[in-house]
Amino acid sequence: MLQLKKPLAFIDLETTGTNLGTDRIIEIAIVKILPDNTRSIKRKVINPGIPIPKASSDIHGFTDEMVKDAPLFKQVAHELKQMLDGCDLAGYNSNRFDIPMLVEEFLRAGVDFETKGRKLLDVQKIFHQMEQRTLGAAYKFYCSKTLESAHSAEVDASATHEIFIAQLERYPNLGNTVDTVLKCIGEEVIVDFARRFAMENGVEVFNFGKFKGRPVSEVLKAEPQYYDWMMKGDFPQHTKQKLTEIYTRTMLKKV
Repeated sequence: MLQLKKPLAFIDLETTGTNLGTDRIIEIAIVKILPDNTRSIKRKVINPGIPIPKASSDIHGFTDEMVKDAPLFKQVAHELKQMLDGCDLAGYNSNRFDIPMLVEEFLRAGVDFETKGRKLLDVQKIFHQMEQRTLGAAYKFYCSKTLESAHSAEVDASATHEIFIAQLERYPNLGNTVDTVLKCIGEEVIVDFARRFAMENGVEVFNFGKFKGRPVSEVLKAEPQYYDWMMKGDFPQHTKQKLTEIYTRTMLKKV
């Protein structure tokens, strides 16, 4: 049985997106485990106060119409804080997303929610640490073989091929073509391989720094010197190549 010195609250959020600065919470669920292992649950649907993108609705099912009569976060902030008072916090990928997003919402609502002094338990981290995601571990899992001479490029590439074939046999829903596999797992849209840019709704946006989340073309129009700063900076050549493509396209539109 789980032994607790203080309550442990498992948190999960559904949101308008993943940008901590601009996105908002739509639904929050808290499963609170007390030291005697009894539990209580609180769930709130929240009006984010901004439109819900279709891409997000496709994931969690919430639409603007569904939340239009729900309370704003600031209207339930004190109730949620009371539920979480004295609790350590847990979740899945919660240290990188759920807890930072929740803290942002409390700050916007003007409610003091301190994480200092709380234990932050991310269950995803346990999963990744206990179930290794190395090539050797995958080879053992899918092919029931031990990978000898790991980190020899030829051995590793051959093992990767064997793993892929084994995955096709194990998961029939993958199909047996590259197209069917990517349709199943989702094809990642990559702007630059260093991930300094991301694609949101068909538009390249900054994925770092003070302009994170803002369209690259919009920033370059307003502050063209930022292009010079990046080109002189210690960024990968592929990033600079993509930046130049966006810059050229943006400047041509201004003409």
